Amino acid sequence: MSASIYSNSSFTDSPYGLKLQRTYTTDSAVTDIPAGIQRVYAIVIGGGGAGSTQTTGGGGGGGAGGYSAGWTYVANSVKVGTGGTGSSTAGVGANGNSSIYGMVMAGGGSGGLNGTSGGAGGGATTPNQSVSSTISYTGAPSAGAGAVGYAGGSGGGNAPYGAGVSAGAHSGSATTTGTVTAPNAPRGLICGGGGAVGTIGVGTGGNGGTGDFYAGGTGTTGTGITFGGGGGGAGYTSAGANASANNGGNGGTGGGGGGGASTLGTAGSGGNGVVYLYY
Repeated sequence: MSASIYSNSSFTDSPYGLKLQRTYTTDSAVTDIPAGIQRVYAIVIGGGGAGSTQTTGGGGGGGAGGYSAGWTYVANSVKVGTGGTGSSTAGVGANGNSSIYGMVMAGGGSGGLNGTSGGAGGGATTPNQSVSSTISYTGAPSAGAGAVGYAGGSGGGNAPYGAGVSAGAHSGSATTTGTVTAPNAPRGLICGGGGAVGTIGVGTGGNGGTGDFYAGGTGTTGTGITFGGGGGGAGYTSAGANASANNGGNGGTGGGGGGGASTLGTAGSGGNGVVYLYY
């Protein structure tokens, strides 16, 4: 006779049956863990990368922040990484920032690259404006451009792109005439932003990646270079924002990547990270 995990209260999503005791969304001192607690289980998520914008055509989205989980000693402070800030200046998007508690660390997502490529998902450290991710806290290897991984790589042009726990973003398009549609960013636990298009024809920006808990934001559609922004990627704690005109949508909180922008629109910012402590 089997037990259902859906009707049996002894089953829980909390690690090892522990209870979520603390949630941190900004850097903070940690002074309230009871005496006698020597070890805690931490879930640590880095900030999402910002999308990029380009003078002509569309920029790529930012990668998702890294996801790390494990036991650690009790520390007296926590660092929560902010997402990369989107810009209307052509070039690379800002990387997301790392989150750290004790010995558990998670990198930020890569910002979108200078050109059409999107950023890779973060591992234990931050990929520096790269299509290749970094090694994850679990020891899972980095994923190159177009590869699936624990931290997914990013595609350039119309190459395949990487789903993962922390997914990579999709690229934008350099095509400036005709009807152009950017593919949607891949799925993951935490997702990267959609790529942008900037065309004098009908342009449709890519949707941000849809996560396990929340949806990605939608890209915009319209005729001319004032449309085609990419949607923000889903974060661990909220949905990605929709794009507006040729501006990218912001990534969801909990590490979602920002959407790419086109033709000097403002790229989407990455979502801030978060840290959870269980004991």
